[in-house]
Amino acid sequence: MAGEPQNDCLFCKIAAGHIPATIVRETETTVAFRDINPQAPTHILVIPKVHYENAATLAAEAPQAAADVLRETAEVAAGEKLDSYRIVFNTGSGAGQTVFHAHAHILGGRGMQWPPG
Repeated sequence: MAGEPQNDCLFCKIAAGHIPATIVRETETTVAFRDINPQAPTHILVIPKVHYENAATLAAEAPQAAADVLRETAEVAAGEKLDSYRIVFNTGSGAGQTVFHAHAHILGGRGMQWPPG
């Protein structure tokens, strides 16, 4: 069921503390941790503790959780002393989403080009 932790979800397991991760920050509703395959000098994921497949579903069905994720990206970036950074939400495998639990990527520490990808 949407919103409930999923037994087979990697990010649900990280949020529950069942799989180790390098946690940067945690709130009542979110967890932020370093990406194991960083694409920039700073690459941190911010996930909601509730399970929704992607950012679009999270925003539609749990807008407060979506706002919490976005708010935490700013807190994490400030904690990392990033004055410029990119926030990315991949939605669907064609966009590069590999874990189907909504999450934001915070990328910083180097110049970013546009358009991405």
